[in-house]
Order: sequence, then C-alpha cells, then structure tokens
Amino acid sequence: MISNWLSAALARRNIHYGWVMVGVTFLTALVSAGAVGAPGVFIVPLQKEFGWSTAEISSALSIRFVLFGLMAPFAAALMNRYGLRNVTLAALLTVVSALLISLAMTQVWQLILLWGVVVGIGTGMTALVLGATIAARWFNARRGLVVGILTASAATGQLVFLPLLAHLTEVMGWRTALGLMCGMLGVAAFAVLLVMRDRPGDLGLRPFGDDGKGPLPQPAPNNAPIMAAALGTLRDASKTRVFWILFATFFICGASTNGLIQVHLIPMCLDFGIPQVQAASLLAAMGIFDFVGTIASGWLSDRYDNRYLLFWYYGLRGLSLVFLPFTNFSFYGLSLFAMFYGLDWIATVPPTVRLTTQRFGPERANLVFGWIFAGHQLGAATAAFGAGLSRTLLASYLPAFFVAGALCIVASLMTLAISRQPKPVVA
Repeated sequence: MISNWLSAALARRNIHYGWVMVGVTFLTALVSAGAVGAPGVFIVPLQKEFGWSTAEISSALSIRFVLFGLMAPFAAALMNRYGLRNVTLAALLTVVSALLISLAMTQVWQLILLWGVVVGIGTGMTALVLGATIAARWFNARRGLVVGILTASAATGQLVFLPLLAHLTEVMGWRTALGLMCGMLGVAAFAVLLVMRDRPGDLGLRPFGDDGKGPLPQPAPNNAPIMAAALGTLRDASKTRVFWILFATFFICGASTNGLIQVHLIPMCLDFGIPQVQAASLLAAMGIFDFVGTIASGWLSDRYDNRYLLFWYYGLRGLSLVFLPFTNFSFYGLSLFAMFYGLDWIATVPPTVRLTTQRFGPERANLVFGWIFAGHQLGAATAAFGAGLSRTLLASYLPAFFVAGALCIVASLMTLAISRQPKPVVA
C-alpha cells in the first residue's frame, strides 16, 4: 500500500507519519466544512427560485445541525469498531451522494431530506470527533496543537470555498457551485482511501512523542455494540458536573457560531444592502483570523489553564456579538468585528478537548467529546432555526445576535465552576 511506502520514505527523513494523518484529516475537514457552510450562500437563491421562506430553509439546516451533532458519539464508537478510514470514506460518499441528488430537487421536503437528514448524518460521522481521535491515537505530544490545526480546517474551508461559491452562484447559479463541492468531496475521499490508516501500530510505529519504552501499544479488542458503547459512556459521564458544564458551554458555542454566523450572516448582510460576494468575503476574513486564533489556542492549551482560556474566549465572543449591531455595517465596523470574532470563532475547541481528555481519560475521550459536541450542534440547530424565525416574524436578525452575545457571557462565567484539579471520573 502507498501508506507503507510513504511511511518508510518519511522515516528516512525523521518525519512521523502522524503528520500525514493530520494532512489528510485537514483536507477532509476542510472540504466537509465547505459542504456544511455552503447552504448559507444558497439561502437567497433558493428563495428566489422556489419561493421557500427563510424559516423553511432554516428548518432543513437545523435538522442537519442536530444530526451532525447527535451522530458524533456514535461516530466515535463506529471509528473504534470499524476504523478511521472506513468510517471517514463512508461519510464522504454519503455527503456526495446527497448533494448530487439535490441538484434535481424541486420541493422543500427534498431539501429537508437531503440537506437536512442525509448531509447531517454524513458530516456528523466525522466532524470534530475525527480530529480528536487522530490527536489521541497518533500523538502523545503536541495534542493541543494538533487539535488546533484540525479544528482550524473549518475556518480554512470557509476561507477557500465560500467566496468562490458565492461568485459561482451569482454568475452560473447555485447548482454549478454545488457541483464544485461534490468534486472536492470526491478528491478528499480518494486521499482518504490512499493514505489514511487507523493506528500507528498498523505501520509498526509508536505515537508521535512516545518514549519508546515497553512493547508496541496494541488496541484493545472492541466488540461492544455501537449503541451500548455510546450510551454507556453518556450514562457514566452524565453523573459528573464537569460534563454538564462542558456540554452547556459547547451548546452556547454552537449557537453563537455555526447556527448563527455561518448560516445567517450572509442573508443578514443582504438586508443591510451588502452584496452576497462581499458578505461571503467577510466570512472568509473571519476564516483567516480563526485559522490563526485556533492554532494559537491549541498551542496555549498545551501550556495554560484551559478553564481560564475558555473564560476569555466566551467572554470576548459575547462582547463582539453584542457589538455587531452597533457597527452600522460599515466597512470599518465589520472589519473590526471580523477580526475579533474570527480570532475567537472555534478557539474554544482545543481547551474543551483537553479538559475532556484530562477528566475522562484518553481511552474514552472521543466518546465523551462526541456527546459534548452533540450539545454544540443542538445549540447550532436552535440558533439556525431561531434566527430564521426572528427574520420571518420580526423582519430582523438582530434580536438573535443580542441573545447569542448574552449567552456567551453566561458560558464565560460557567467555565469558572470547573474544578481546578483534573480528576478522571470515568473508568
């Protein structure tokens, strides 16, 4: 296999194959982020072509966010049982199939089924859990940095794809833009097939940073039913206060990012007379700052108290969301918002993953984080539907932004309730 040849070639240059895993996972997450964020570009074109309301389209996106999150703990169990490559490849092919079929959709129920249910399940089979699993399995050192890099791929996906998708939608229509996404998903699936491996032991390697003492680590037999593994982890974790704090704060994280900004910022900018391509470029600018901020957050999470990092991240995000309506949507005001909000977009992920690993142990960290991530996507779904409903009933998105900003301040204070000493609480 090409992975064996590549591993040997890299070893001669003293490069660990774990960094190849980071690269292929980055590509997968980057393209998946483009697929998840693309509907924000298509809301207005779908309204014009089919006459669907913002609330109807938002309901499909809300279902996608719910399934995207609820699949996470079961995806972690699937990865533990069937392997990273098999699950990731199945996820990418599922999303491609749904998007290709949606090119011919004409009814809102088809939008809900394809973009809501099928894409939600497909993207949820990888999501942030894939990055957390790569970091836990392939790296003993630099885990925080790896999580930061892989989390930043979501920002890079917006940076690369959204302005291009917006331009193609304006010039050639939303179907052409969606076809481009399908092609990129196919490229990512081919890369996964060629080079992704499940564990370092598959190539005779130790995790990056392993001291080399003792026998080569072997995975424990994993024949537990998928439902039992996922639900059993939830049962154990839910008995602890730290789990519910991380779950609640990540709920607010999702409500203030994916569900609000990613879905509704472009149509809100259109309400204020800002062209779609310019609004997509604003999201891309946030992506640039978030790429830097999230990697920096991973570096910081390896060195400083993660509770205080989350305190500052949520607090600053809340202030930026409250500030946005007062910018008058001027170039200067939006640029300032893009910088502060972008630096903080998903910087919360590395500290949250680190706290999860510290408190619940590396063996079950991906399963527990899967449930915490489910909270993130429930929050995203709530905000996606709620903001769309606000626009339909009140003719304004602004109330949703004020509520999200206030919730971020609450999340900031909640993180201080996490106990100082890390104590593993799940056997």
